[in-house]
Amino acid sequence: MNISFPAAHGVAPKCRHCGHELTLKLIDLGLSPVANDYVDPENYTKAEPFYPLEALVCRECRLVQTRDLLAASDIFRADYAYFSSHSTSWLDHASSYVDDMATRFNLDSSSRHVEIASNDGYLLQYSLKKQIKCLGIEPCESVALAARKRGIETRIEFFGREYARKLLHEGWAADLLTANNVLAHVPDINDFVGGVKILLAAEGVATFEVQHLLTLMQRHQFDTIYHEHYSYLSLIAGQRIFAKAGLRVFDVELPETHGGSIRFFVCHEQSPRPDSPRVEEVLAKERAYGLDRDAVYAAWNESVKETKRSLLELLVPLKREGKTIVGYGAPAKSVTLLNFCGVARDFLDFTVDRAPSKQGRYLPGARIPILPPEAIFEAKPDYVLILPWNIKDEIKTQMEGIRSWGGRFIVPVPKATIE
Repeated sequence: MNISFPAAHGVAPKCRHCGHELTLKLIDLGLSPVANDYVDPENYTKAEPFYPLEALVCRECRLVQTRDLLAASDIFRADYAYFSSHSTSWLDHASSYVDDMATRFNLDSSSRHVEIASNDGYLLQYSLKKQIKCLGIEPCESVALAARKRGIETRIEFFGREYARKLLHEGWAADLLTANNVLAHVPDINDFVGGVKILLAAEGVATFEVQHLLTLMQRHQFDTIYHEHYSYLSLIAGQRIFAKAGLRVFDVELPETHGGSIRFFVCHEQSPRPDSPRVEEVLAKERAYGLDRDAVYAAWNESVKETKRSLLELLVPLKREGKTIVGYGAPAKSVTLLNFCGVARDFLDFTVDRAPSKQGRYLPGARIPILPPEAIFEAKPDYVLILPWNIKDEIKTQMEGIRSWGGRFIVPVPKATIE
């Protein structure tokens, strides 16, 4: 059965890449606050805005996308609270990436490495150690200033064609251009990719790492859908987006970061770089699952509802038995998960997070307090719900001490389980 919906105010939304009308809905998660708008104590009694949270599928180019409701500048503000360096596993991932790219593409002190959405310098610090010339581009002042403290030149700007021309004029043609977990965050995806085309050196390579739509759907990862993510990418859609800008995907990798990602290796269309057989292999996997057809998207809606039911079916009996449950982590995905599932302080006493920028604040919507990690050892809860489930192994290692009083972990996705 196709899931279609009436156009709001008589006008159907249009695909942000190809302009095709969006008439196929992947999921409707109801109303949700902006995921990274953590609530300060002084604002606890004030209302916060909630916006429709829907993911729509373009039947023409197969780009999955949210509605255009908020400008990027309203989300990625100066006080943006996500600092990449607070995840040990993500730092390890970044370090390995720089080692691999430097070896594979012969980067040295004469090379230029530009990272878009460079956050707090989590990745460029490793290129800096190799004496590669580095430049970070980061629109959020809070994290950009942290990168500068590491000695990494960082521009506080949004990236697109216009800014790419400015950087090119300054001599920043990139031998390696890195864009990790940012392609999904830009409302004008054509302008962003067009900027990469301008800034990339003639024989340069750009890599884009984003959550893979295929694994998002296979593993029921609906909580990674939030207003900050404008697009959800497959290779089917990615090839079209890059080709429109005059770029070519010559290789892909499927790292397990963020619950299952895809890394596009991109060069200029006329580059002599040969295409890796992995490109056709991944395309074959996506087609086998049905990402080039409507039916799989329409069926996914029901699987998400089942993920919600399994979490509530696990939590409700535990609370009736008088068990105490707290959360670990305050990632953006937790806002979608908790608000959609209706889990607030009636289930979780509090959550904790390693980021000082989040501590002492409240999760949007659910208004669950965020405390430092040591609060778990003071409270000694029966269960800890791991909200950043994509790094559950890292968290379980860090929090192994809860076993001393019989504490156990709950992982909510793809199906709620006790571990």
